[in-house]
Amino acid sequence: MASDNVVTLTADNFDAEVIQSANPVLVDFWAEWCGPCKMIGPMIDQLADENDGKATIGKLNIDEHQQLAVQYNVQSIPTLLVFKGGQVVEQAVGARSKADLQAMLDNHA
Repeated sequence: MASDNVVTLTADNFDAEVIQSANPVLVDFWAEWCGPCKMIGPMIDQLADENDGKATIGKLNIDEHQQLAVQYNVQSIPTLLVFKGGQVVEQAVGARSKADLQAMLDNHA
């Protein structure tokens, strides 16, 4: 069950939700056909619930928004980028543990 706290990111809302956010933003670049992406999905939901109000957690489907994947040099998925002040401040490629993802956010709180 997906969390209501996970923001579905699109080309239309990326600037407002990510670039202009006052809080750190963890963006999960994913695709429906990606096994590791599905594997970390529940962790993404938990992080969104646990960080509600402190950080934004969003998912961007690369098949639907290829231009953003190209813009941020996403070559493999899942790719997880942390944005702070409109800039990428940390990244991870491949499935990571919930603790690793939380640490990425905590580094930029």
